[in-house]
Amino acid sequence: MTKTPDILCIGSVLWDVIGRAANHMRVGSDVPGRITRLPGGVAMNIAMTLRRFGMTPALLTTIGRDPEGEELLAEAQRMGMICDHIYRSDDLPTDVYMAIEGANGLIAAIADAHSLEAAGDKILNAMADGRLGSTEAPFAGPVALDGNLTEALLQSIASSPLFTNADLRVAPASPGKAERLLALIGHPSATLYVNLEEAGLICQSKFDDSATGAAALLARGAHRVLVTDGGNSASEGVAGDIITQAPPAVMVTRVTGAGDTFMAAHIASEAQGMERAAALERALNAAATYVSGETPL
Repeated sequence: MTKTPDILCIGSVLWDVIGRAANHMRVGSDVPGRITRLPGGVAMNIAMTLRRFGMTPALLTTIGRDPEGEELLAEAQRMGMICDHIYRSDDLPTDVYMAIEGANGLIAAIADAHSLEAAGDKILNAMADGRLGSTEAPFAGPVALDGNLTEALLQSIASSPLFTNADLRVAPASPGKAERLLALIGHPSATLYVNLEEAGLICQSKFDDSATGAAALLARGAHRVLVTDGGNSASEGVAGDIITQAPPAVMVTRVTGAGDTFMAAHIASEAQGMERAAALERALNAAATYVSGETPL
């Protein structure tokens, strides 16, 4: 019997191929380091952290029927995620993300999420056919939404009756895709999780701190926002009420997935009944623990 999910994680589930070096790097650097391949993608990263916080997420995504896809699906199932509603295609390969990180942070990254984009609204079938909801009885609960979806699909979601009762939690995936979130800026239940650069791209401006970025997004029409700024202060804002906190100082050993960890920890904290300030603090602590190289709990 299929479990009932606590949350839906909609978006990219793929393999992360990450090269990390202890040296500072620049364009053209050729240095020794370590290369890892791990399950990743925004939806997957969020789901993995939610599992560590005791929640049961269902993945709505596409995974190919190639060997890479079979291995990735087995990993997701092993971690306790609900995978019954994943769209599988014989024609679409499993997506992959590749990044290079140095001591000075992320050097470059390429996200090959073409299969997710090609699958389109097929990944939402279970929300419409009665398995997870329908037009008459839409899914009621939190939904983590990944900005790797196409702008057209995000616009469709913004007005879809399938999401009428959902508590939408939205991440842009990367600064290059931040402007896709404009489709959801006025959604009455959407919470946007962005970093300071992404906030500036959405507002077509630049901000010196997270509180200023949060205020601008709210003025732009966002229902609720969380704006992070690396090791600097982060802000959460709703209806003009903004709270700001500083994360703990840690030695940074990795950056890919830090924003997803922050978002998942915040969602889990609120699901467990924490107040705004406590949830923000716990999310900042989880992200700091993650970038230090440890597993957030």
